[in-house]
Amino acid sequence: MGIQQTVDPFFVSPGTDLMSGVICGLPRLWSFVGNAETRFFADELADIAIDRPVYVTGLARAGSTILLEALAGAPGIATHQYRDFPLVMTPLLSDRLSASMASGDQPATERAHADGIMVTPESPEAMEEAVWMAFFRHLHAPGQSHLLDRDTKHPAFEQFYRDHIRKLILAREGERYVAKGNYNIARLRYLLCMFPDARFVIPVRSPESHIASLIKQQALFTKHCAQNPRARRHLRRVGHFEFGPDRTAINVGDDAIARQVDAHWSSGDEVRGWAAYWHSIYDFVLAQIAADDALRAATTIVRYEDLCATPAETLQAIAVHCELKGADAALAVFADSIQAPRYYRPHFTDEERAIIRQETAETAARLGYETYSASSA
Repeated sequence: MGIQQTVDPFFVSPGTDLMSGVICGLPRLWSFVGNAETRFFADELADIAIDRPVYVTGLARAGSTILLEALAGAPGIATHQYRDFPLVMTPLLSDRLSASMASGDQPATERAHADGIMVTPESPEAMEEAVWMAFFRHLHAPGQSHLLDRDTKHPAFEQFYRDHIRKLILAREGERYVAKGNYNIARLRYLLCMFPDARFVIPVRSPESHIASLIKQQALFTKHCAQNPRARRHLRRVGHFEFGPDRTAINVGDDAIARQVDAHWSSGDEVRGWAAYWHSIYDFVLAQIAADDALRAATTIVRYEDLCATPAETLQAIAVHCELKGADAALAVFADSIQAPRYYRPHFTDEERAIIRQETAETAARLGYETYSASSA
């Protein structure tokens, strides 16, 4: 959610609601404005190259925010921030307006997920989905494939997106772009076509603890969106369809699985729905990696349990994979703050645990989870 100075992390001001509605409701106009911004700053952008962009992507609640924050602290890294929305299509304009309107350091507040992660308007966040949605209008439509692959061609988007990244690098005075975007899991090979030197960091988590966290968030977001229509509109506009009343499963090209997941959710079978979804996403990822040598070389899979148990070593391995120079000190400091969650514990029945194993065991084993239990959360 956007950062507001209020005790309610789901609060969206009427002004923000109106402004985001105007911007997100007119994607063609704002893509035109974004291109005009690119032309206006052409001289400053001329020497900015996109070098080995890093994409953190996977299902929510597997540690992607922790990984983004860790990588964002490395020297020369440019990321989106909370304050970039709703002017995300024009990052240089957004950056200059944010700087002119800043009123000193704002205190950190707990984000809407109620998971202990404290954020400010300058905290790194997943914000580029609004750019994707402006050009690919079907990306979150139920009943349609959301897969963008090597055969996807959209020259207007590709030029706009490259310029967008270059402008963000300029705005942040950085050298490397790092993005968190869970929906990019269905775009790995398309991204690799655009950026052959891209690096992908895919977090995974033991099915029982992962599904418990997903269910908890679904209940939380559904409750608050029912109480606050502006929050629901905000989630749609920012491209957050993972939780809440507008939850939509990522369809990676298997319509039957996507329909099955939606059917489980519609019937109230949250456990089986999330378990089938977990399997479908990570089975898809493993299949793509196995079939594509370039993608396999560009990808590292990070187990949430390893990140919590050995954070320094895990972050160092990620830095090596992403070829981040001079990041050791920043990552070492961040590693000290990482620990397994203690604010909740999974409470599944024996029957529910059996369902999770039935749906996920094969894929979980391929990810190194030969056995798993709620105690590994």
